[in-house]
Amino acid sequence: MFDVQIYAAGLAAGLAVAVAGWLMSMLTRNASLADALWSLLFLAMTITYMALAPAPAERAYLVLFLITVWAVRLAVFISLRHWGAAEDRRYRRLRAQYEPDFASNSLYLVFGAPAIVAWIISLPLLGIALGATPLGWLDFVAVAVWLVGFGFEAIGDQQLARFQADPDNRTRVLDTGLWRWTRHPNYFGEACIWWSWYLFALAAGAWWTIIGPLLMTYLLLRVSGVALMEQDIGERRPGYHDYRRRTNAFFPGPPKTAAPA
Repeated sequence: MFDVQIYAAGLAAGLAVAVAGWLMSMLTRNASLADALWSLLFLAMTITYMALAPAPAERAYLVLFLITVWAVRLAVFISLRHWGAAEDRRYRRLRAQYEPDFASNSLYLVFGAPAIVAWIISLPLLGIALGATPLGWLDFVAVAVWLVGFGFEAIGDQQLARFQADPDNRTRVLDTGLWRWTRHPNYFGEACIWWSWYLFALAAGAWWTIIGPLLMTYLLLRVSGVALMEQDIGERRPGYHDYRRRTNAFFPGPPKTAAPA
């Protein structure tokens, strides 16, 4: 089932959140706020889909609870990380590139474009809201995948925050905890969460929403996730090259032993 009007309403909700975030960034002169808004875009879209769906099933309310936990946790974590800090270097580069018109350009570059991407990715959430099938075994599998993803993301974030809070670690590499098994446990967790939404959607009969997790996984691996984070981290943390050789980039696995000289 697909409803173009409800789907369009989700876009409107996402753009409203994006505009509100843009206005706040103008007041604070800090576009890093966009990072904290990312998960809230999906929460706003999910609420919109459910509010307009004819008769959301139990599954939809379960997913609403799970996405609220995920979205609020991630938004609070990122907000606290940026609190009182200078604007992230990604946005400083954009500001330097587009000044003196960064204020207007950031509306679509930093806030509007991610909202549109999030809208496309949110297709499984639409399918869940419109689905009417009862809960089944696939929903329990989806919950299990979500728990794995949420654990990797939340624990990985906390381990990294604790590591970065120590000034002595400024040039060191975190290679303990979950970070011993994958260089990006938080991104792996995020991917699991999005594949869990698709499993819920699949259980609801919305197999066609697979574009959502596929696009999110591509972004995490090739665009805004692993690829972006590893562009220059080796320059800032010299030990990262060795860490990269022995540790999986994305999927968790045991560290590789160094080859004999």
